Amino acid sequence: MKDFKKYYIITEEPEIIYQAVTNPATLKLWTGEDAEMSTEPGSEFSLFGGDIEGRNIEFEEGRKIVQQWYFDGQDEPSIVTIILHKHKDGTSAELRHSNIPDEAYEDMVEGWTNNYFRSLMEFYE
Repeated sequence: MKDFKKYYIITEEPEIIYQAVTNPATLKLWTGEDAEMSTEPGSEFSLFGGDIEGRNIEFEEGRKIVQQWYFDGQDEPSIVTIILHKHKDGTSAELRHSNIPDEAYEDMVEGWTNNYFRSLMEFYE
């Protein structure tokens, strides 16, 4: 199991980014894929046409999202925490992803940087 932590700068206010990652219609706009999402703790979610699935744990409007991401045959829950900080250029998104299975680690790091956050940054440029 490995952990990944990184900051990403997005040129939009934290409240807008929060909506972009929690609203299914907005998620579809910047990912180009269907998404199931709700800000109800305990609800299930699905991103990138079902490639990523999990359970929503905690939300702090405009600031924080905590989710469990599902991996096949995993004992320890894999927890994703995104904290949005106000930044001079818009938002500094702090990503923490814990308990990533070793065999999925490289794909996850690449996915976060080159798919998830790059798509989000390009959408708001």
